[in-house]
Amino acid sequence: MIRLDPLTANPLPASCAPPTVPAWALAGGGALINDADAAFRAGAALASLDTLARAQPAWAGAWRQRLALKCAAASMRLAGRAEDEAALRDAWQLCPAGADPGPAGTIFGAWRQLALQPPAVSADRLAKVAEMLGLAWDDGALADLCTKIEEVAGSQRPAPFAAAGIAARVVAMRPDAELLAWWLADVVLAQGLRWPRPLPLLMAQVFSPAFRAENGSKRIRPGEKNFECAVCLALVQAAAEACRLEAELSRRADKLLAVAPKLRAKGAGDVIFLLLNEDAVAGSLVTKNLSRFAARRLFERLQHLEAVRELSGRPTFRLFGL
Repeated sequence: MIRLDPLTANPLPASCAPPTVPAWALAGGGALINDADAAFRAGAALASLDTLARAQPAWAGAWRQRLALKCAAASMRLAGRAEDEAALRDAWQLCPAGADPGPAGTIFGAWRQLALQPPAVSADRLAKVAEMLGLAWDDGALADLCTKIEEVAGSQRPAPFAAAGIAARVVAMRPDAELLAWWLADVVLAQGLRWPRPLPLLMAQVFSPAFRAENGSKRIRPGEKNFECAVCLALVQAAAEACRLEAELSRRADKLLAVAPKLRAKGAGDVIFLLLNEDAVAGSLVTKNLSRFAARRLFERLQHLEAVRELSGRPTFRLFGL
């Protein structure tokens, strides 16, 4: 029988119903939505998400990394690349330790980093993230950007408007840096809401109806007309999707934790921990307590118990997750 770290297996209180965004916040209207209405809807949606953003249930890591994957997939489209979520998983999970995961995998790594670290920025961190996103900036420009982030974060503007403000500032400085603009928008949003770590949210909505002009043909880019309103509406949809994902993953995590006592394989606790904290885990995983053969048997057992899903659809080089 395996034993899990009690901090790792600490779910949300059972009395708490899964948070959801109010239906009225998601509902469209016949009349055009103005900034005040959009901000009110965004506030209601973010209030629904706030408990999740602050909580540390067992499955929080997997939830955050699944959100990061969705943002990375949207980043591929914005960057003119063809990789989808499955290709990004492969680029990251099947890359040998210490090897270069390639441009797509590196961009995915930037979103993974966003989900893992506190919402603080420095010139050094920005330099690393910019490089991961395929941008080259000199030290002076990055220092200036840090100053602008501090100005926006300290402006006392509501968090959605601060997030829109930093995205617009970045694109004004570098029109080719829209990926970094969206990455920083989530950081500034988390700063404004005092979340311990950012949630990857906005990038996944860039091609959604929220960022379509009135005629629906043109995407609203950072700094353009109605951009702040579009960010607010995008946050409503992003929060709703994050809440739905939470409900799905929490049910699957509960099932995984329920079958954990039935697992007698040495090293099973390490696998459970990874499944709760990662978007996907390679079926060929090897640890100090688990051989490749034992890992394959363990994942087959978990799949038989319907506690994990196989995510790749392949008979070999398989990936598993909640």
